[in-house]
Amino acid sequence: MSHPIIPHLWFDKEAKEAAEYYCTVFPDSQLLNVTILNNTPSGDSHVVSFRLWGQPFMAISAGPYFKINPSISFTVNFDPSREPRAKEMIDEVWGKLSDGGIALMPLDKYPFSERFGWIQDKYGVSWQLILTNPNGEPRPTIVNSMLFVGDNCGRAEEARDYYLSVFRNTKPGALFRYGAGQEPDKEGNIMFSDFMLENSWFTAMDSAHDHNFQFNEAVSFVVNCDSQEEIDYYWDKLSAVPQAEQCGWLKDKFGVSWQVTPSVLGELMGRGTPEQRNRVTQAFLKMKKFDIAELRRAFEGN
Repeated sequence: MSHPIIPHLWFDKEAKEAAEYYCTVFPDSQLLNVTILNNTPSGDSHVVSFRLWGQPFMAISAGPYFKINPSISFTVNFDPSREPRAKEMIDEVWGKLSDGGIALMPLDKYPFSERFGWIQDKYGVSWQLILTNPNGEPRPTIVNSMLFVGDNCGRAEEARDYYLSVFRNTKPGALFRYGAGQEPDKEGNIMFSDFMLENSWFTAMDSAHDHNFQFNEAVSFVVNCDSQEEIDYYWDKLSAVPQAEQCGWLKDKFGVSWQVTPSVLGELMGRGTPEQRNRVTQAFLKMKKFDIAELRRAFEGN
């Protein structure tokens, strides 16, 4: 069974507060679940599941170790063919995100869109709001967007091809290259591309401008697996930095963080007693790659 890939945000202490805030910013949004993991290395951590404009998200409060930056942002499509009020809505959402936020590209008309803006909100998460041209193929309301900069610049196409080869249920989308005279960007590099992995859409682009950020653990992607075989497969394909392997987290060769997680974990944490939940938490804190049989044994107390 194919599960969507879920973006996961790491906060110091604000996961629940941020999720509640985003639910007031975007339509069709709700907080789904808040779980507290006790006695983790970061103390008691909130794990939050929520939905923004119909798209699943997760967040965790786990200490000040990673800071969210614009290398992974979220493109929000305001499509007039889907939303009669798309033009008003983009301005309303921009207004809300501007409260304490910083505009990275002002909301304005650009060669590629009638109305576009890129903003970093008060929690550090970046959003690209775009009034979508409704003639194209439909895309979800919110799309995960990767920016390849610094040493990674020029690798967006390699990453796109790689992810399309690793995941099972995929679809290549659009691909546009920089032309001559678009310095500092190099002709042939990716100006914009998108692709679908497990029913979740992503964009990838190169930027040769000076950016003082890179991919890190603050934004990761959760891959839910139904079997140990699936966990082993994705772990083997994606993990490229052995020292980054911890609690189901791994880093790929581009520096993007993924969480390869058994779908049964949510069920165990959901129906377990506090003792069972605590045993499962302590078991997975010791793991690098998740071991489903071991988690079930911890749940049963064996």
